[in-house]
Amino acid sequence: MAETVAPGAYAWAHGGLGRDLGPLQGSRRYECASMAAHTETQWLTEPEQRAWRAYLRGGRLLIEALDRGLAAHGLSLSEYEIISMLSEVHNRQMRMSELADLVVQSRSRLTHTATRLEKRGWVIREPCQGDRRGVLLTLTATGAAKVAQIAPVHVDQVRSYLVDQLSAEQFAALGGSMEAVITGLGGLGDDFDNSPVFGDHD
Repeated sequence: MAETVAPGAYAWAHGGLGRDLGPLQGSRRYECASMAAHTETQWLTEPEQRAWRAYLRGGRLLIEALDRGLAAHGLSLSEYEIISMLSEVHNRQMRMSELADLVVQSRSRLTHTATRLEKRGWVIREPCQGDRRGVLLTLTATGAAKVAQIAPVHVDQVRSYLVDQLSAEQFAALGGSMEAVITGLGGLGDDFDNSPVFGDHD
């Protein structure tokens, strides 16, 4: 049986009770809260902690590498994701609210990104017919040409940085695992725009 990670390691240090609580720290109330948290928390096992930290570090390194690769061609990963998604749908257009959900961006952040893309002539925004509040984002011919130019570069990078690093079985397992995570977090979508983590920043 795998040994669990003791308090003071990842889960404990980041669980909120490891920070300085001023006058409360050292009090009987703090001690009771600490004991209750220690009793109720299901600490990560050592293998779980290694896997979790590897996921965090690997995911960040991968996103940064892909972002750098696209920056050399004049756009960011989030910008490429938007225009590539538009290139795959009927009439090369989507409601911005639907696109925001698809690329996991807040509505406000997507609006900022769309503004940059529109200034480059890659997309246009227009009102939805029959829906005064809805906005359609449409990929222009110039934007479609940019996708065609960048897609081979991006796919080569994805293959080099991720796919070729794993066996076919590992890659399939990774996809299945992320699908399970997506399903598990599906109910959080309504709160996404209010999250301070995904606010108005680029």
